Amino acid sequence: MTLSLPAVAKLNLFLHITGRRHDGYHNLQTLFQLLDVGDQLHFTLRHDNKLTLQCNDLSLQGADNLIIKAAVLLQQHTGCSRGCDIILDKNLPMGGGLGGGSSDAATTLLALNVLWQLNLSTPQLAALALTLGADVPLFVWGRSAFAEGIGEKLVAVDLPEKIYLVVTPPCHISTAEIFQHPDLTRNSRALSLDTLFNSPWRNDCQPLVEQLQPIVAITLQWLVEYAPCRMTGTGASVFAEFPDTASAQHALANLPPNCRGFIAKGVNQSPVMAALADTEFYA
Repeated sequence: MTLSLPAVAKLNLFLHITGRRHDGYHNLQTLFQLLDVGDQLHFTLRHDNKLTLQCNDLSLQGADNLIIKAAVLLQQHTGCSRGCDIILDKNLPMGGGLGGGSSDAATTLLALNVLWQLNLSTPQLAALALTLGADVPLFVWGRSAFAEGIGEKLVAVDLPEKIYLVVTPPCHISTAEIFQHPDLTRNSRALSLDTLFNSPWRNDCQPLVEQLQPIVAITLQWLVEYAPCRMTGTGASVFAEFPDTASAQHALANLPPNCRGFIAKGVNQSPVMAALADTEFYA
């Protein structure tokens, strides 16, 4: 009994920080665009309670991986005595602002809910997901969305399914460092959903990241020669929208040295939902 599911990437089409909360977290507004590209996970049911993880990146196989944390959380929450052997095919760059770790955790919750026959509802899974990270509920719901709060207050939106080139320069950005930095913009005006698509978009983290990691600024300077571009999340990945795949491939063919890049299509519903619906385990 093996279940294979995708764990897709996301882009922040914009990211505005509207204030700092008393608990140290930040209130923000963002537009999450899901992509049709991501990692792949394979889950094989065990009849004991053991959890194992194998990955093509050996550095990700420790118990502190969000995949294992998600599985342990589900076991503890439900009292489930079953286990799972999990294989992660890691394709997305780490520390790029693409949500790869959060998406892996969400796919794990969705998969094990089915394999272990737990029958938790999507809202129940999303509530558990929030304890793993602010982005994880997005991937449990599996819809592109407008987000507020710390990113957990989601309103599903239908976005034009555009073609994106995503480029990751050779650096790693610490999300905690960015949000703790005194120079971070924290006073952006809040937008309403009604005015959202008629307002200018930006990423409030981008100027600070460009200052701390000049390679991000250099990569953006390269990409803007092909199309308007900006950073996703707290970086380091940047992206641009293209009218068609051929135009994006032209830019990708000229990728700067040491950068990673891929072409993806924006989607309104995560492919993990269709994959779950097609599986024989889904009830």
